[in-house]
Amino acid sequence: MDTAAMTLLFALLTVAAQLGVVFLVGLVVLGGWRPVARLRVAALEALRPQVLPLALVVALVATLGSLYLSEVAHFLPCKLCWYQRIAMYPIALLLGVAVARRDLGVRPYALALALVGLPISIYHYLVERFPTLEATGCDPANPCSIVWVWRFHYISIPLMAASAFALIAALLLVVPMRPPAGGDGPARPEAVRVAG
Repeated sequence: MDTAAMTLLFALLTVAAQLGVVFLVGLVVLGGWRPVARLRVAALEALRPQVLPLALVVALVATLGSLYLSEVAHFLPCKLCWYQRIAMYPIALLLGVAVARRDLGVRPYALALALVGLPISIYHYLVERFPTLEATGCDPANPCSIVWVWRFHYISIPLMAASAFALIAALLLVVPMRPPAGGDGPARPEAVRVAG
């Protein structure tokens, strides 16, 4: 596939991630409303055993996508791009190990990285839209305001990253990862393993 086809694919995946975030946030916001309550319970119960694998897929696609854009498409990453990579790459590694070990204890670490990467991505997107925001910390030869990809009149590389960070955070925050507690109370996170 050529670069135009790949960036279109990444943009479509970005839209899917954004819709996923809207769906998960909608379940929380509208969860108390009677028509949505059953859907909320059913959706969260269906997502519960898959939350780590889903978050891993998002992180892997974001990681491999960023590597494709820099190493194959030759879009030179700026300083803010590197900060976003510093947050995303370990998420993929942590979630990969957690899925392999069926370990739910990774949640706070992956969530923390996603919540660090998200505002960096949002700021980078704003710098692209409003180049006067660019601080002197960016390289004049490779400014953070360069827009390498522009799809659907709003999607650029930082927005792709922000959407991935937001979906990972939403999955880890909204979807309960432990089965409903019996009479014994909630299980300790380190003792809980993913079913399957």
